[in-house]
Formats: sequence, C-alpha cells, structure tokens
Amino acid sequence: MFKSIHHIAIICSDYQRSKIFYTQILEFKVINETYRAERDSYKLDLAVSEHSQIELFSFPHPPKRVNQPEACGLRHLAFSVDDVQATVAQLTSKSVECEPIRIDALTGKAFTFFQDPDGLPIEIYQI
Repeated sequence: MFKSIHHIAIICSDYQRSKIFYTQILEFKVINETYRAERDSYKLDLAVSEHSQIELFSFPHPPKRVNQPEACGLRHLAFSVDDVQATVAQLTSKSVECEPIRIDALTGKAFTFFQDPDGLPIEIYQI
C-alpha cells in the first residue's frame, strides 16, 4: 500500500537558526523555500535522500514541544548512516552535542542521538 516516507514536517521556533542547522550543519540540500505573507510563515523543503524530504515550517508563536520522551506521538527522527562514529565526529566538529554511542541490543547496530535547535531528538543509526 505504501512505498516510502515522502516527507517529515517540522515546525521550528526560530526559522533562521533552524535553517542554518538543517542546511549547514546537517547539510540537507534546499529544494525550495517559500514565504507565505498571509500566514507570516516560511516553508523550507529539504532533500534528505532521493526519495525523502523534510518540510521545515515557521509559524508565529508555535506551542512548545512535549518534553517527555514516552509521551504519545512522534518520538524522534532517525537517519541511517554508514558510520555512526564518523558522523558523530563530523557533528561534534560543528558544535553539535551527541549522546554516547550505544549498541542496539536487538540488532547489534551502533546508534546515538542529538537534538535540533528546538530539542527535537534526532537519531543516527548505522546501517
């Protein structure tokens, strides 16, 4: 029925700060950027891969994110990488704090987490 995830929508509190984070630190390529004056809102389409995107939105005064990791709803984003240790080194060189690397007890694969500027947990998972 479903082929893949097309996009993930993220609402940020500071558009310019998040735009820099996702484009310069995480190095996602900009597909399109739109400003909607009637909503005082930006929408930034970012390529994650050939088949998936992030839609980064800004809205005036968005409510805060639920901060409990076990709350109902989307828990985190996870991106696959070839080498978690190398990716952590690259993120750390750009002043992104990462949690210690762990090994998934079920798969034996390395993974860790870091956060975007609004505290959204992002996982990197070794394939």
